[in-house]
Amino acid sequence: MELIQNTPDLSAYLAADEAIDHDHPVVRETAARLAADVPDSYAYARAAFEFVRDTVPHSQDAGDPRVTWRASDVLTLRTGICFAKAHALAALLRAEDIPTALCYQKLDVVHGLVAVRFRGAWHRQDPRGNKPGVDAQFSLDGEQLARTPDPESNELDYPVLYAEPHPAVLRALKTAPDRPHLWKTLPTAL
Repeated sequence: MELIQNTPDLSAYLAADEAIDHDHPVVRETAARLAADVPDSYAYARAAFEFVRDTVPHSQDAGDPRVTWRASDVLTLRTGICFAKAHALAALLRAEDIPTALCYQKLDVVHGLVAVRFRGAWHRQDPRGNKPGVDAQFSLDGEQLARTPDPESNELDYPVLYAEPHPAVLRALKTAPDRPHLWKTLPTAL
Protein backbone atom coordinates (compact mmCIF):
# COMPACT_ATOMS: atom_id res chain seq x y z
CA MET A 1 0.00 0.00 0.00
CA GLU A 2 1.29 3.44 -0.87
CA LEU A 3 0.97 5.84 2.06
CA ILE A 4 -0.17 9.34 1.11
CA GLN A 5 0.58 12.48 3.14
CA ASN A 6 -2.50 14.68 3.52
CA THR A 7 -0.15 17.66 3.35
CA PRO A 8 3.09 17.78 1.35
CA ASP A 9 4.80 19.94 4.00
CA LEU A 10 6.88 17.56 6.12
CA SER A 11 7.13 20.16 8.91
CA ALA A 12 3.40 19.63 9.56
CA TYR A 13 4.34 16.17 10.86
CA LEU A 14 6.54 17.79 13.51
CA ALA A 15 3.99 20.34 14.75
CA ALA A 16 2.26 20.46 18.11
CA ASP A 17 -1.52 20.80 18.35
CA GLU A 18 -4.15 20.36 21.04
CA ALA A 19 -3.94 16.54 20.97
CA ILE A 20 -0.25 16.11 20.12
CA ASP A 21 0.96 18.59 22.72
CA HIS A 22 4.67 17.79 22.59
CA ASP A 23 5.45 21.18 24.07
CA HIS A 24 3.81 20.11 27.38
CA PRO A 25 6.26 19.56 30.29
CA VAL A 26 5.10 15.96 30.87
CA VAL A 27 5.78 15.06 27.25
CA ARG A 28 9.12 16.91 27.25
CA GLU A 29 10.25 15.24 30.50
CA THR A 30 9.26 11.78 29.26
CA ALA A 31 11.01 12.35 25.93
CA ALA A 32 14.19 13.58 27.66
CA ARG A 33 14.21 10.55 29.98
CA LEU A 34 13.80 8.14 27.04
CA ALA A 35 16.40 9.96 24.90
CA ALA A 36 19.00 9.84 27.68
CA ASP A 37 19.23 6.05 27.44
CA VAL A 38 19.60 5.58 23.67
CA PRO A 39 22.37 6.22 21.12
CA ASP A 40 20.38 7.57 18.15
CA SER A 41 16.97 8.51 16.74
CA TYR A 42 16.18 4.96 15.57
CA ALA A 43 16.75 3.60 19.06
CA TYR A 44 14.78 6.51 20.52
CA ALA A 45 11.81 5.79 18.23
CA ARG A 46 11.83 2.13 19.32
CA ALA A 47 12.13 3.11 23.01
CA ALA A 48 9.25 5.60 22.72
CA PHE A 49 7.10 3.02 20.92
CA GLU A 50 7.78 0.35 23.54
CA PHE A 51 7.21 2.84 26.36
CA VAL A 52 3.73 3.77 25.08
CA ARG A 53 2.85 0.22 24.05
CA ASP A 54 3.96 -1.33 27.34
CA THR A 55 3.45 1.27 30.08
CA VAL A 56 0.17 2.86 29.00
CA PRO A 57 -2.49 0.16 29.22
CA HIS A 58 -5.18 0.15 26.55
CA SER A 59 -8.21 1.27 28.56
CA GLN A 60 -10.46 -1.44 27.11
CA ASP A 61 -8.00 -4.18 28.11
CA ALA A 62 -7.56 -2.66 31.58
CA GLY A 63 -11.26 -2.00 32.14
CA ASP A 64 -10.51 1.69 32.68
CA PRO A 65 -13.56 3.87 31.95
CA ARG A 66 -11.57 7.11 31.54
CA VAL A 67 -11.25 8.67 28.10
CA THR A 68 -8.03 10.48 27.28
CA TRP A 69 -7.17 12.19 24.00
CA ARG A 70 -4.40 14.70 24.70
CA ALA A 71 -0.88 13.19 24.69
CA SER A 72 0.08 14.80 28.00
CA ASP A 73 -3.04 13.37 29.67
CA VAL A 74 -2.34 9.90 28.27
CA LEU A 75 1.19 10.03 29.71
CA THR A 76 0.02 11.47 33.05
CA LEU A 77 -2.98 9.18 33.61
CA ARG A 78 -1.38 6.15 31.91
CA THR A 79 -4.52 5.11 30.05
CA GLY A 80 -6.00 5.43 26.60
CA ILE A 81 -7.49 3.63 23.65
CA CYS A 82 -5.57 3.21 20.40
CA PHE A 83 -6.12 6.81 19.24
CA ALA A 84 -4.96 8.30 22.52
CA LYS A 85 -1.91 6.05 22.60
CA ALA A 86 -1.12 7.08 19.01
CA HIS A 87 -1.34 10.74 20.06
CA ALA A 88 1.08 10.08 22.94
CA LEU A 89 3.56 8.26 20.71
CA ALA A 90 3.34 10.97 18.04
CA ALA A 91 4.04 13.63 20.67
CA LEU A 92 7.05 11.77 22.05
CA LEU A 93 8.48 11.26 18.56
CA ARG A 94 7.82 14.81 17.42
CA ALA A 95 9.41 16.09 20.63
CA GLU A 96 12.66 14.57 19.32
CA ASP A 97 12.17 15.91 15.74
CA ILE A 98 11.03 12.62 14.22
CA PRO A 99 8.28 13.26 11.63
CA THR A 100 5.21 11.33 12.74
CA ALA A 101 1.81 10.94 11.11
CA LEU A 102 -1.48 9.58 12.36
CA CYS A 103 -3.08 6.87 10.26
CA TYR A 104 -6.06 4.60 10.54
CA GLN A 105 -7.52 1.21 9.75
CA LYS A 106 -11.19 0.28 9.38
CA LEU A 107 -11.72 -2.82 11.49
CA ASP A 108 -15.01 -3.31 13.40
CA VAL A 109 -14.51 0.38 14.22
CA VAL A 110 -11.77 2.75 13.13
CA HIS A 111 -8.38 1.92 14.68
CA GLY A 112 -5.56 4.43 15.22
CA LEU A 113 -1.86 3.97 14.39
CA VAL A 114 1.14 6.16 13.69
CA ALA A 115 3.68 6.27 10.89
CA VAL A 116 7.26 7.42 11.41
CA ARG A 117 9.51 8.76 8.69
CA PHE A 118 12.93 7.12 8.48
CA ARG A 119 15.14 6.21 5.54
CA GLY A 120 13.09 8.48 3.26
CA ALA A 121 9.88 6.50 3.77
CA TRP A 122 6.95 6.17 6.15
CA HIS A 123 6.72 3.11 8.42
CA ARG A 124 3.46 2.35 10.25
CA GLN A 125 3.61 1.37 13.92
CA ASP A 126 0.82 0.24 16.26
CA PRO A 127 1.29 1.22 19.94
CA ARG A 128 -2.10 -0.27 20.93
CA GLY A 129 -0.61 -2.66 23.46
CA ASN A 130 0.00 -6.37 23.28
CA LYS A 131 -2.18 -9.10 24.77
CA PRO A 132 -2.83 -12.74 23.89
CA GLY A 133 -3.24 -12.82 20.12
CA VAL A 134 -1.76 -9.33 19.63
CA ASP A 135 1.98 -8.91 19.07
CA ALA A 136 2.68 -5.44 17.68
CA GLN A 137 6.38 -4.64 17.32
CA PHE A 138 8.37 -1.60 16.22
CA SER A 139 9.83 -2.25 12.79
CA LEU A 140 11.32 -0.33 9.90
CA ASP A 141 11.66 -3.55 7.86
CA GLY A 142 8.03 -4.56 7.47
CA GLU A 143 4.92 -3.97 9.50
CA GLN A 144 4.06 -5.92 12.62
CA LEU A 145 0.77 -4.29 13.60
CA ALA A 146 -1.82 -5.42 16.13
CA ARG A 147 -4.17 -6.51 13.35
CA THR A 148 -4.21 -6.95 9.63
CA PRO A 149 -7.52 -5.94 8.04
CA ASP A 150 -9.62 -8.70 6.51
CA PRO A 151 -11.01 -7.46 3.17
CA GLU A 152 -13.69 -10.16 3.20
CA SER A 153 -15.04 -8.58 6.40
CA ASN A 154 -15.01 -5.13 4.77
CA GLU A 155 -11.90 -4.13 6.74
CA LEU A 156 -9.18 -1.98 5.20
CA ASP A 157 -6.10 0.16 5.69
CA TYR A 158 -6.62 3.85 5.00
CA PRO A 159 -3.58 5.11 3.03
CA VAL A 160 -3.77 8.75 4.21
CA LEU A 161 -1.19 10.04 6.68
CA TYR A 162 -2.61 12.86 8.77
CA ALA A 163 -0.58 15.61 10.42
CA GLU A 164 -3.40 16.12 12.95
CA PRO A 165 -5.97 13.70 14.37
CA HIS A 166 -8.91 13.02 12.06
CA PRO A 167 -11.76 15.37 13.10
CA ALA A 168 -14.29 12.53 13.54
CA VAL A 169 -11.94 10.67 15.86
CA LEU A 170 -11.05 13.74 17.88
CA ARG A 171 -14.71 14.78 18.22
CA ALA A 172 -15.67 11.32 19.54
CA LEU A 173 -12.82 11.33 22.07
CA LYS A 174 -13.42 14.89 23.29
CA THR A 175 -17.18 14.50 23.78
CA ALA A 176 -17.25 11.08 25.46
CA PRO A 177 -17.82 11.21 29.23
CA ASP A 178 -16.50 7.65 29.59
CA ARG A 179 -15.28 4.70 27.56
CA PRO A 180 -18.64 2.85 27.42
CA HIS A 181 -20.18 5.98 25.85
CA LEU A 182 -17.19 6.36 23.53
CA TRP A 183 -17.71 2.81 22.21
CA LYS A 184 -21.17 3.92 21.00
CA THR A 185 -19.86 7.00 19.21
CA LEU A 186 -16.58 5.90 17.63
CA PRO A 187 -16.55 6.26 13.88
CA THR A 188 -17.01 3.03 11.97
CA ALA A 189 -15.44 4.53 8.83
CA LEU A 190 -13.53 7.65 7.76
